[in-house]
Amino acid sequence: MGITSRIPRLLSAEGFPEWKYRIEKYIKMKDFKIWRSIIKNLVRITTTVAGQVVDKVVENYTDEDFEKVEEQERALATLTMAMSPDIAQGFREYTFAKALWEALIEVYEGNEDMKESRQDMLRQRFNMFNYIPGETLEQQLHRFTTLTTEMTVAGIFYTKSETNKKLLNALPKSWDMNIAVIKKTKELN
Repeated sequence: MGITSRIPRLLSAEGFPEWKYRIEKYIKMKDFKIWRSIIKNLVRITTTVAGQVVDKVVENYTDEDFEKVEEQERALATLTMAMSPDIAQGFREYTFAKALWEALIEVYEGNEDMKESRQDMLRQRFNMFNYIPGETLEQQLHRFTTLTTEMTVAGIFYTKSETNKKLLNALPKSWDMNIAVIKKTKELN
């Protein structure tokens, strides 16, 4: 998913929420100016000629203009390199980092109906969560942690008590004695 020396890669739609979080942190760590270029809208370098705003000719760029363009290009390159080739191919039309970032969010997070549908699906997965025969406790805890993290990212929040009860109820039968003792505690938080 990325380390300080290697950019996090967006490999699939399912990994977008985690990638979005990690790429933001990665870019801010590497160069905050690049992140600023992604969230602000630098469309073009302009000048005023005879009272009209026109694109500035590259030969007339100042060092400050070149710096802005270079910053914008680094931001676009960073986002582009953070996507797998299959995903990047669908976003080649975007020539500005902000536009690319917004397009990624629109495609992978969707509109309000899609977000609500995703939340419903996650709630259903949470309600149906159970032990899978042959699964180790570590595997089950990993699945559960992944699910609760996805829910938090999607804006679904349960109390610690509700989450703990769900996990306890999903443990294998061999844990029944332990579960009974745990459930007798006053607070499951």
